[in-house]
Amino acid sequence: MIALSWQWGRHMEIRNAYLSPKARATLEDYAREAENAVRRGGQAGVDAWLTQMHERERGFVGVIGSDLQSLGSVPLTDAQSQRLTFLRGTDWPVSRHSARSPWMLVPFPDDSSLGSLVIELPQRLMPGRLNMLFWRMVTNGLIPGLLTLVFCVGLYRMLIRPLSQLREQANAWRADRLTARVASDTTSRKDEFGELGRAFDDMAERLQGTVALQQQLLRDLSHEMRTPLSRLRVASEGETDLEALRERLGREVDNMQRLVEDALQLAWLDAERTQLVSEPIQVQALWEMLAEDACFESGWPREQLVCTLGADCWVQGNLNSLAQALENILRNAIRHSPPGGVIRLAGSRQGGQWLLWLEDEGGGVDEAQLEHIFAPFTRLDDSRPGNGGFGLGLSIARNALQRQSGQLWAQNNAKGLRVNMQLPAVI
Repeated sequence: MIALSWQWGRHMEIRNAYLSPKARATLEDYAREAENAVRRGGQAGVDAWLTQMHERERGFVGVIGSDLQSLGSVPLTDAQSQRLTFLRGTDWPVSRHSARSPWMLVPFPDDSSLGSLVIELPQRLMPGRLNMLFWRMVTNGLIPGLLTLVFCVGLYRMLIRPLSQLREQANAWRADRLTARVASDTTSRKDEFGELGRAFDDMAERLQGTVALQQQLLRDLSHEMRTPLSRLRVASEGETDLEALRERLGREVDNMQRLVEDALQLAWLDAERTQLVSEPIQVQALWEMLAEDACFESGWPREQLVCTLGADCWVQGNLNSLAQALENILRNAIRHSPPGGVIRLAGSRQGGQWLLWLEDEGGGVDEAQLEHIFAPFTRLDDSRPGNGGFGLGLSIARNALQRQSGQLWAQNNAKGLRVNMQLPAVI
């Protein structure tokens, strides 16, 4: 800004150091009159013209030849002859700070060899006399002011405005307005403010999802707890014998404990963002262990749990988290499969990923509910045979797989439901 203002001021300073076109035309008219006086009357004509000029201009006016001598009858004085060495042309810059007005040399327009006009530049013809104050105000005041205004506006748009938007976002969070987002003109920027705005939006999305999940879990958990508590109250107030009452109380307490543990685990998986320890996992060996436990709990024979994966199926993930997810999917399949049904685990490698799927023979679910079954506390017992569970198993499985760069989704097959799992392959 300073350099631009200085350059513009310098340009106007130089521009105002030259005679205006009007002043140059006036001096050229005087030179033409002097040339005509020399041609018509010689020395006498020059004297007569100089007499007229002294009435028109107060300063020195003379007509000289090529030998720098006066063409009139009055010779030049020594002081005047000395001043002839400091003559200026009409196209030369003229200093406005000199104590004396400069002497200008104006050759005759038609024949410069005949002579020239020498005239002390009148004050009214001095360059920049009337406009100098105006241009100083422009160069020293208006231009720096405009540049400062433009700079401040740009600085505001670049720094202050996004900071204000981020402050509004923080205030919205403080007022529990979790749906507020940073303006798109800030988040679309390619600088640090754009990154900060996008981070704010990500935090808002994360916070809003966490709060919504906690609220939903609280509502669902309170609803689910009412049923076993009601059964406990009925059992305690009835005439049931002591042994049957003790068995009923133990069963209901186990259900409530499992419900609380599953709900807390789902909330932890959603809120926890620490990096899981990743290791190579052989899916076939993991399935054998989970299938053995599942048969012991459910009473299913081992031949109904089929795995067609080979020993070359290795995925990269966290062993405990993957085991928990696969166990929940298997339990869900057993719960909704008819007696004598077959559950199959199969898969295929697709580039750097393994696509695994677990198929049951439970009849499937409605197409519109395929995504809904992964929501917490979702049970579709009316559409599939079997009952039990709290609708948290698939939610926990999806969260567990997503934490290790995996995906989980469902689709219907010919006989039942197919749950797909995609995990990174071991390279």
